[in-house]
Amino acid sequence: MEGFARAVEDGLKLSKRLVLPGGLPPPRPLAGMDRGVGGGGGGDASVAALLLPSAPMAYAVMKEVDLSVDCALGEAAVTVRARWWLHCITRSRDCDVRIVVPMGGQGSILGAEVTVGRRSYNTQVIEVEDHTTENAAKADSGGLLKPQLFYLTISQIEGGADISATIRWSQKLHYDNGRFSVDIPFRFPYYVNPLPKVFMKREKIQLTVNSGFSKEVLLQGTSHPLKEKGRQGEKLSFQHEATVENWSSKDFNFSYSVYSGDLSGGVLVQPSTLRDYDDRDRFCIFLLPGGGNRKVFRKAVVFVIDTSGSMQGHPLENVKNAMSTALSELTEGDYFNIITFNDELHSFSSCLEKVNEKSIASALDWINLNFVAGGGTDIMHPLNEAMASLSSAHDVLPQIFLMTDGSVDDEHNICQTVKTELISRGSKSPRISTFGLGLYCNHYFLRMLASIGRGHYDAAFETGSIESQVLRWFRKASSTIVANISIDATAHLDEFEIDSEYIPDISAKSPLCISGKYQGKFPDMVTAKGYLADMREISIELKVQHIKDIPLDKVLAAQQIGLLTAKAWLSSDKQLERKVVKLSIQNSIPSEYTSMVLLQTLEKVDAAQKVKQKLKGHKGPDEPRRIPLQCLKLGFGDRAATRENLVTGFGDVKPLETFEILNKAAGCCSRLADCLCCMCCIKACNKMNDQCAIVMTQVCAAFACLGCYECCAELCSGSDS
Repeated sequence: MEGFARAVEDGLKLSKRLVLPGGLPPPRPLAGMDRGVGGGGGGDASVAALLLPSAPMAYAVMKEVDLSVDCALGEAAVTVRARWWLHCITRSRDCDVRIVVPMGGQGSILGAEVTVGRRSYNTQVIEVEDHTTENAAKADSGGLLKPQLFYLTISQIEGGADISATIRWSQKLHYDNGRFSVDIPFRFPYYVNPLPKVFMKREKIQLTVNSGFSKEVLLQGTSHPLKEKGRQGEKLSFQHEATVENWSSKDFNFSYSVYSGDLSGGVLVQPSTLRDYDDRDRFCIFLLPGGGNRKVFRKAVVFVIDTSGSMQGHPLENVKNAMSTALSELTEGDYFNIITFNDELHSFSSCLEKVNEKSIASALDWINLNFVAGGGTDIMHPLNEAMASLSSAHDVLPQIFLMTDGSVDDEHNICQTVKTELISRGSKSPRISTFGLGLYCNHYFLRMLASIGRGHYDAAFETGSIESQVLRWFRKASSTIVANISIDATAHLDEFEIDSEYIPDISAKSPLCISGKYQGKFPDMVTAKGYLADMREISIELKVQHIKDIPLDKVLAAQQIGLLTAKAWLSSDKQLERKVVKLSIQNSIPSEYTSMVLLQTLEKVDAAQKVKQKLKGHKGPDEPRRIPLQCLKLGFGDRAATRENLVTGFGDVKPLETFEILNKAAGCCSRLADCLCCMCCIKACNKMNDQCAIVMTQVCAAFACLGCYECCAELCSGSDS
């Protein structure tokens, strides 16, 4: 992302030379930006972060923005509608424009529609076998620039045009101490605000909350002023609409709690539809840990940490930091051990150690000496060692925490071997939680292993998020308050199938959502049973609700696609793959067996317009273009990269040739650096040769898709020339 940030920075520096109508200076940059992305010093990363998008952006003057958020169960469906004015280019020219959308909370893109003049674009999810996509499409046509940062590049937009876009994505709600919250990137930079009195800026935010249960919903906090518009059953709606001087300068945050003194939940059922991948009806069992002080299980924990050569540098340092914090959070009565693995295996201790001040201090010293990256990757051996060491644990919940950045050849065998071992141990089997770092590991193997082990899976795709993600994962998995859960629904139904392999335990840090399919008729009440930390049995009565106002298929789709893909990978079941394909297409969520494309269509045009479009390279209305979008799949691991010990990472887009274009421009016109815009150049020189026009168009094209620099028609008179 450094290339992206550097291009924005360069444009902002150049914009300092501009003078607004009336002699006003251009907007001042953010504090700290003067040091530059590549200027050296420890603050480079933080300066670059200031230049990355923190709200849906087209890097042009924004005219309208409308945010809509629908919260249901543990998911938020987000829709942003926005309109921008491409002011950086004169009306006789055109350029490519990049729309960039930062998503929060494990976001998944659901779709986008863009309209520019007579052209319209919309995303579609199609089967991988569909070869109608254009093989020659640009690599930067769209996809993910980095995790949670979606973009589209719209080509040949004429200067002065309006760009209207609707972008939809889903993201996880954060849960902490009985409180749900949603955080949406909504901080617009100063340089997309129109000049005063040019446009009336109308900001609109709509929010709905549907808990799904007959429980009181309590508003806890909000970043923007919201007015309650209505309550209907478990559904609440809020709205904010106002004329503002500047677009929002802070993220949108909303938090609420569902009143529950103790463990509670419900069963939500919904009939299948004609478009479903399965003709059985759908259910979701949702359990809240409650606000009570339920005792957390004492535990015996074995950390199994990958220290292969690819973990060198920041990945392993972040894991070390997270491990140090995790060890400090273990309590008296717990046991622990640490195993590191590459080609070899190293253990902190030959047996489980009691948690006390001395043992934790010794473990921290051992980590500093033994967390050294080198060698290959072997997962089965340390897993067997961890399971063997936990066989001696009594009166505690045995848990394995596996972290790796690699993929190995025997992953199918590992799953089958572990499954057989855990079944033989019955209710005393260890929980296995898995964490993947980067893209080279097989995340579906890790997800399946966690599902088999009744544990938790999570991942980090950026080095900077490893420590916080690992700690969130550890705290969630290590805070079990109810174990060995069973549901008595099977006695009343003809069929009852859950999407995961087994039902996980209930954590104090997270609601439990179990989805699946059934045939038959649910009773009015269902009982969930499990065991508490003191080994007393607990029964939780769950009311069955037939719902209409929560789209369960949409809310559960991403979870179901992940779990079913993991099952299909393990079993090589083509029928399961077909289910994933149908589920993916129906809900517009890309999967390993489908692709998301950008479909371009043209309105009907007259003969003169057809000639103009043909000269510009546009296809006719009967020839829609399908442009594949990039980096929307995880894949099934990269064994070659693992064997070669390539350092894990998400990667970056290929930087545009911004600086080469700038160098050409600098020698083109002695006044170009002072005026930056075609109209100013004409004013300054009284002429503009063809070379100037070509190079200036390149400059604007590069900058328009990477940053807005106020080198625009609104700052230069005679923009219609």
